[in-house]
Amino acid sequence: MPGKLVPIDVAAYIVGRPEATVRRWAAEGRLTRHQDPRRRKNGVLYDFNELPIAERDDDTRALITPADAPPVIERATLLAA
Repeated sequence: MPGKLVPIDVAAYIVGRPEATVRRWAAEGRLTRHQDPRRRKNGVLYDFNELPIAERDDDTRALITPADAPPVIERATLLAA
């Protein structure tokens, strides 16, 4: 069960990287995409708990260090009998 789901623009802010990077990480299997057709931008949402957090200044919230790429998520595979 996913935790709090966030849209792409919020996910990009959290990791301190462009939206394209978040999409690439999802395509590489580093993040899980969740679908919600009622949401904007194709209904794709990302689990907040899977997102690495960028380092930001406490006062200004300016980006200090963007987050590193998360590891690839191991998925269970089905074996054909």
